[in-house]
Amino acid sequence: MGEYMLLSELQNKTLINILDGKNVGNIIDVKIDSEKGGITSLIIEPNKKGLFSGKNNYSEIEWKNIKKIGEDVILIDITLG
Repeated sequence: MGEYMLLSELQNKTLINILDGKNVGNIIDVKIDSEKGGITSLIIEPNKKGLFSGKNNYSEIEWKNIKKIGEDVILIDITLG
């Protein structure tokens, strides 16, 4: 049987932006491509002082921006433009 991870396990991990080492926010949900069956993005609730603060109640991080999922953290690469 292959490796798998539960949503509850993802939600317990800290999201860290590799560009500045800051905690981005908390995972509250995932968006899934129903035709292909894969995750397309993570839905996050931003930290009050985080990357997306003040913009929305939630933000999305596309799956392509996830660089590594570790035991305790998820490393993402988000460049503000």
